[in-house]
Amino acid sequence: MQPVRISDRLSVVPQPSPDEFAAFAAAGYAALVNARPDGEENGQPGNAAERAAADGAGMAYRFIPVMGSNITTADVRAFQEAVAQAKGPTLAHCKTGLRALMLHVIGEVLDHRMAREDVDSFGSRHGFDLSGAGRWLDREAKRVPVVEGFFDQRTRSIQYVVSDPTTKRCAIVDPVLDFDERSGATGTTNADALLAYVEAHELTVDWILDTHPHADHFSAATYLKGKTGAPIAIGARVTSMQTLWQSLYNWPALATDGSQWDRLFTAGDTFQIGSIEARVLSSPGHTLASITYLIGDAAFVHDTVFMPDSGTARVDFPGGSASDLWHSIQEILGLPDETRLFTGHDYQPGGRHPRWESSVADQKRANPHLNGISEAEFVTLRESRDKTLPMPKLILHALQVNLRGGRLPEPEANGTRYLKFPLDVLVGSTW
Repeated sequence: MQPVRISDRLSVVPQPSPDEFAAFAAAGYAALVNARPDGEENGQPGNAAERAAADGAGMAYRFIPVMGSNITTADVRAFQEAVAQAKGPTLAHCKTGLRALMLHVIGEVLDHRMAREDVDSFGSRHGFDLSGAGRWLDREAKRVPVVEGFFDQRTRSIQYVVSDPTTKRCAIVDPVLDFDERSGATGTTNADALLAYVEAHELTVDWILDTHPHADHFSAATYLKGKTGAPIAIGARVTSMQTLWQSLYNWPALATDGSQWDRLFTAGDTFQIGSIEARVLSSPGHTLASITYLIGDAAFVHDTVFMPDSGTARVDFPGGSASDLWHSIQEILGLPDETRLFTGHDYQPGGRHPRWESSVADQKRANPHLNGISEAEFVTLRESRDKTLPMPKLILHALQVNLRGGRLPEPEANGTRYLKFPLDVLVGSTW
């Protein structure tokens, strides 16, 4: 099978046989990108077989499965990263090679190395119909707000900068303050990357928003408030979580009135990001205080639903409820089908690249926790699955910080900050 050469760094090819990978390596290809989801048709080799064959041939391998109808910027950036990191030319495939080429061309236009009007002719020169890439670019150009996701590999968390292109105002959603539980070291690499993006795009930060008190990473909300002057906000039911965990931590000094934030949102509250109206949905279940921010056509759902191939969020933390989560998700699925949903974590099933954007329609169609099951079935599924999951390794660290808006403990007399651990309070946890 003869690959189609796109550039010195990239060629595309229809679905190859793993038996051909050694010949590709001998021809000088250093990496292979599989852009085809498993199970598209009977007889396709699939991710596991391709990964093994690539390893055997000495080729780097990346699994970036996409459908033409739901390519996202995260897919495009993952594809670009795979090509850039390869130690030589990359060979990319899907079923016909078209989706692989779409990922490349969309990235070229987004990065201003190709004009939108040149997409169709570029495809024709290489024997492909790229009208689908053109439609994607035209649709994305009309999207408001602009959403940029930042994936933190350590915690598998996604942080967002959400901006209004008209006014250049923005909000930061669920920022991460770095923490290494082995050394006790804290850092601001993740948060500073958000600030660098804001500066590079000449944005002004209007809001710093947390969807809930996180159990798997520290919030950088207070750090970013100090850098930008923007107010920090969270859901009003954080006070219930503060009361609950004040008892678990035996922490009488913890203020439980939410005063650590500048704004406590309740369901139905609205606010502005530049010219874009944002609305708050109450989304309890994962935690008592979880909320969703609906900003333009983009809903930041964090730990309610994940990507469709990853299901839904756990509910076994103190104050969690599978029934509440079900009803929260039904409200989200009641939004228009084209609403973009941005999740807060991605655990990369099958070793695929990180993804964080889906749509209401995608979730209805493809999420096995939601498609064709009743509330009772969902509750049973969720509760039985949660019994097998260990607690997040940072839950007892993180909540001491996040129930105070991302503030670290105050230094003690020796100038050092300390975290405090209650023992045996998370009854029934899986080791």
